[in-house]
Amino acid sequence: MVEYTPKERLAHVLTGQSVDRMPAVSFTQTATVEQMEACGAFWPQANDDAEKMAKLAEAGHTVVGFEAVRVPFDITAEAEFFGCEIKAGTKEQQPSVVGHVVKSVEDIEKLKDYDLDHGRIGVVCDAIKILADKYGSELPVIGSMIGPFSLAQHLNGDDWFMAIFTDEAFGLALMEFTTQFNVAYARKMVENGADTMVIIDPTASAQLIGAQFYEKFVVPYHRKIVDAMHELDVATVLHICGDTTQGLSLMEACDVDAISVDQSVNVSDAMDKVSEAIIVGNLDPVNVLWNKTPEVVKQKSKELLDIGVPLLAPGCGIVSKTPTENLQAMVEMAKSHSYP
Repeated sequence: MVEYTPKERLAHVLTGQSVDRMPAVSFTQTATVEQMEACGAFWPQANDDAEKMAKLAEAGHTVVGFEAVRVPFDITAEAEFFGCEIKAGTKEQQPSVVGHVVKSVEDIEKLKDYDLDHGRIGVVCDAIKILADKYGSELPVIGSMIGPFSLAQHLNGDDWFMAIFTDEAFGLALMEFTTQFNVAYARKMVENGADTMVIIDPTASAQLIGAQFYEKFVVPYHRKIVDAMHELDVATVLHICGDTTQGLSLMEACDVDAISVDQSVNVSDAMDKVSEAIIVGNLDPVNVLWNKTPEVVKQKSKELLDIGVPLLAPGCGIVSKTPTENLQAMVEMAKSHSYP
């Protein structure tokens, strides 16, 4: 039997090739308080310091057992990079965006002269370099970023949802800007050693904005990122929050390799909605991984595996207070699952 490294195993699964067993990974955020206490790197400092960020990301592997390392832990670094006001996080809570900087096309123009070596964007890239130097030959090094639609909403605020309906020129201009940034940022992460890319675009939901607007304001921009990654031989995973069942075919239209689905999605239905993309998910991060026992985690994992989910993983970001033993139960179930 062929023996795969974790890096080879995940790459094979994401490109539709056969492997010996399921990889044990999380494409959404991995950090928990118990991991922080075990490795000595804590939020919020681990969001701003490359060494601490890498150390906490490493704990997902050394403490929990995930067969990959992944950064960052939140989706505010991009907005902060462009000057949005950020509410600071704590040891248990991630930071959030509370102030916005774009109201017009003129405001977009003012943001175009940026340097990816600066701010938390630079920190994330430096952390990827640290992780790749240590683990890159054996483990997948997963880079993650907020997607262009949700970044546009962070930059423009709640006006964004009205803007795409009432001011198409502005909406498309902002999407072009955020997507160009996403492509440049993703390429920088790959240059530093990332071999898998995750687009977290929580508000880019066809259920939320409708199929017509999703086709115009999301699909072509996600495709630009995916195409840029495929040019570099990097597999890409897309995660959008909520019940995305009816929009899965549209999500797949950007040629993404895998789609991570929320716990509200029926995995069997999801697999029926796509033709080639790998479905990832979708253990409930709150009602199962955080608040239940390892035995329940194993039971719920088995139910998903019995349905045939190609990659077992959390349905969204892992809650910071999730017990390590629960995550280890999920990892154990993934590792024990052989593909036919």
